[in-house]
Amino acid sequence: MASTRQLKTRIRSVGNTKQITRAMQMVAASKMRRSQEATKASTPYASAGSELLMDLATHIKTQDHPLFARREIKSRLIVFIASDKGLAGAYNANVSKKYLELLKRDDERGIKNLTLTVGRKASQFATRLKDTEVIGSYDGLPDHPAGLAFRTILNTILDQFIEEKVDAVTLVYTDFVSSVVQEPSWQRLLPAGTTISSSETDDPEPAKEVKYEPNAEVVLNEVVRRMIGARLFQALLDARASEHSMRMLAMKNATDNAADLIDDLTLAMNKARQGAITQELAEISGGVEAMSE
Repeated sequence: MASTRQLKTRIRSVGNTKQITRAMQMVAASKMRRSQEATKASTPYASAGSELLMDLATHIKTQDHPLFARREIKSRLIVFIASDKGLAGAYNANVSKKYLELLKRDDERGIKNLTLTVGRKASQFATRLKDTEVIGSYDGLPDHPAGLAFRTILNTILDQFIEEKVDAVTLVYTDFVSSVVQEPSWQRLLPAGTTISSSETDDPEPAKEVKYEPNAEVVLNEVVRRMIGARLFQALLDARASEHSMRMLAMKNATDNAADLIDDLTLAMNKARQGAITQELAEISGGVEAMSE
């Protein structure tokens, strides 16, 4: 059994770790609430944008638009979204499995893959894979992605598709359902007007008839890039909210485990102390008896 001094040292060390994980839990909870509010606020806009793109895809004029071009899929660009940091439970592992699932699916169909990573963990994972070509890596994005970094990612995606270097673009990210439920998934981003995801077939549903003002051509030219950007933006928000939620849960579990370990060590220390006291009393009693003889 460890000595009382050793147990005290371990209790102090675990207590310091508990303080750190508790602080990280509180920080993650705060970030999670802000991210959750952001993703919920933007969801209606992104959903409306997806519906609009589906409606536009049924209009005959979209057949000549480069972002609506539907070609036989011989190559695909995968936008793989993970986190910059670890300590988020199974967040990165789960989305990486989804990424591998899509790679395997395309390999079976003879489809070539290119990858664009968002997040340091995504980059580290993708670059370790054999026969995986990473054309771009972006990390350090803020919780509310905007500005030059976001436009660079979006323009890279659009250019790859317009220049026919790829025939489809698919997002692999973690969909934020609630603070306790996050689902790794993929979703088709291009060609525009498709809604194929990991839970759907390759045949998009027909859209309903709608009227456009002033006309469909003006609406098409004005909103298509913005709506595609909105879908990418929503995926980034969902991924970040999911990351903070899973980190908060992971740090809570770590804090609880540290508290349990401190209780166990304290019990062991008390037993060791009691054993030492009992032994000392026995030695004193023995000494007294020896002197009285």
